Amino acid sequence: MVTSDQRRRQLAREKYVRQQQRREEKRRKAKRRNTVIAASLAVVLAAGGAVYASVALTGDSKGSDAASGDSPTTPTPEPTQSESKAPEPKMAVDAKGTYTMSLATNEGDIAIAMDAAKTPRTVNSFHHLAAKKYFDGSKCHRLTTDGIYVLQCGDPTGEGTGGPGYNIPDENLDALGKAGADGKVTYPAGTVAMANTGQPGTGGSQFFLVYKDSKLPPQYTPFGKMDAAGLKAVEDVAAAGGVDGASDGAPKKPVTIEKATVAKK
Repeated sequence: MVTSDQRRRQLAREKYVRQQQRREEKRRKAKRRNTVIAASLAVVLAAGGAVYASVALTGDSKGSDAASGDSPTTPTPEPTQSESKAPEPKMAVDAKGTYTMSLATNEGDIAIAMDAAKTPRTVNSFHHLAAKKYFDGSKCHRLTTDGIYVLQCGDPTGEGTGGPGYNIPDENLDALGKAGADGKVTYPAGTVAMANTGQPGTGGSQFFLVYKDSKLPPQYTPFGKMDAAGLKAVEDVAAAGGVDGASDGAPKKPVTIEKATVAKK
């Protein structure tokens, strides 16, 4: 039975998602309008005998996820959301402080230690989204058990395509050392890092929990560390594998973030 508090959280989350969807729709309409204008301009120039080779129109077109140079056998923790143009939240955390993000899930509680001195804008974004109840009721949509070992969460749609309507910059990318000859570094078990589209500065709300040492390019902001109980909970989810035995897809044990909070330590 759904409690009134759960219903309020759900309504708040749905309202926030609708707001971001409306912003995205306005952006798409503006892009279509610009395309029509550019096409009309090209026709006028051609009719007038202008000697332009082409009319170039740049836009927000790099949103689909990319392989980032990895081999096809090595998955990467990337959302498929398009790059967004809404402004990121104003700074509201102590840039020298330490914070804890607590995820209450149906598979156990996960506490994530975050250092705002190293990743101030990432911590600030999670502080903002948690206060908006953005993550409450959302599913961790992706488990990877081969090549890399992560549980990916943070998309309120549960499909891996959602985001908050804004992007945050990459931070702390040198924290895990210099990349090896393969262009990768080790993200140790317990690390919590941002997913992105494969392009710089495209982090949104999706993040991944590393439950076993994983080698990845140093392009995913490492912003937190799981506590022992949280790591054990993710390990148990991973041990059950993916749906239909898939090594990259939805976890067989569904994981729902029932409530997310961020507090200063």
